[in-house]
Amino acid sequence: MTTMDLRVGNKYRIGRKIGSGSFGDIYLGTNIISGEEIAIKLESVKAKHPQLEYEARVYKSLAGGVGIPFVRWFGTECDYNAMVIDLLGPSLEDLFNFCNRKFSLKTVLLLADQLISRIEYIHAKSFIHRDIKPDNFLMGIGKRGNQVNVIDFGLAKKYRDPKTHFHIPYRENKNLTGTARYASINTHLGVEQSRRDDMESLGYVMLYFCRGSLPWQGLKAATKKQKYDRIMEKKMTTPTEVLCRGFPNEFAVYLNYTRSLRFDDKPDYSYLRKIFRDLFSALVGAPAGVPGGSLKPVPLGSHRRKLVERTAGESHDTNRAVGSDRMLRSASRGVHMGPGYPVHRLKRDDITGEWY
Repeated sequence: MTTMDLRVGNKYRIGRKIGSGSFGDIYLGTNIISGEEIAIKLESVKAKHPQLEYEARVYKSLAGGVGIPFVRWFGTECDYNAMVIDLLGPSLEDLFNFCNRKFSLKTVLLLADQLISRIEYIHAKSFIHRDIKPDNFLMGIGKRGNQVNVIDFGLAKKYRDPKTHFHIPYRENKNLTGTARYASINTHLGVEQSRRDDMESLGYVMLYFCRGSLPWQGLKAATKKQKYDRIMEKKMTTPTEVLCRGFPNEFAVYLNYTRSLRFDDKPDYSYLRKIFRDLFSALVGAPAGVPGGSLKPVPLGSHRRKLVERTAGESHDTNRAVGSDRMLRSASRGVHMGPGYPVHRLKRDDITGEWY
């Protein structure tokens, strides 16, 4: 498909390819009227399992939430379904690689608050994400460079009726949906996913950021099913205290809590945020639950130029490889916390992995 002066929605010009995923390719685009840069996701109308229209509908159902990209237009042009959406910065996986594959404890805690809140909002809108992983959280650009955004809703599903809040029934023998590395144990066991599974997956994401890797990474097997089985076995047989060894007890508390939830339980998001907020406050010597105000942006973006140089030409094992120098140049200007956090600016050591 040639992209030279190709337009979608009459006013969006398609530029160079900046990424790809399992369900389509992503291009840099420009609004020819305003000059604003946006992202355009394309999917062949001949795709075996088309999902872009469904994903666009999910985005519209979630529209207005903090950290939810806005869909400007969806439609079909030539032989492609196209979705025009906000242009965002690098993913947390990109930043993780830039930081030598380890975030400091402070960085993880600063991210945790936003990540929990993003998932809480999705759940409040009656959806579960079902593919929580670092690649699906992107920093904003410009004035919103301190904001974590959540993307890739192709696997999202309603877990309850939006009007009656009647929960979907418990089922078994379900195929694994999502990414095995971060999947919950119940997902491995074939149990229908619900809110608890998104939260457990987030626990693995946070431990991945702290540790640099998870014990079930790199396992070899002859088939995909055998590999999934090996990952499940390792996940189930690794005690929480071993998985969280060397890190504050709050991570074990979080994981044990999410694993203890029943199928239709509503997670206590405020409680989970609080345990990490209190830990952060203790870490920086500030009183817990400081009322009012907001945390000033953490200067992650001070290393944007190096991030571009380091990631240019690199390939990461992700479903959404962010290859655009534009997206990487638009790296986070910081991580912003909500009310209740003391003001704290991370130093260079906080970004390169040292924690104390």
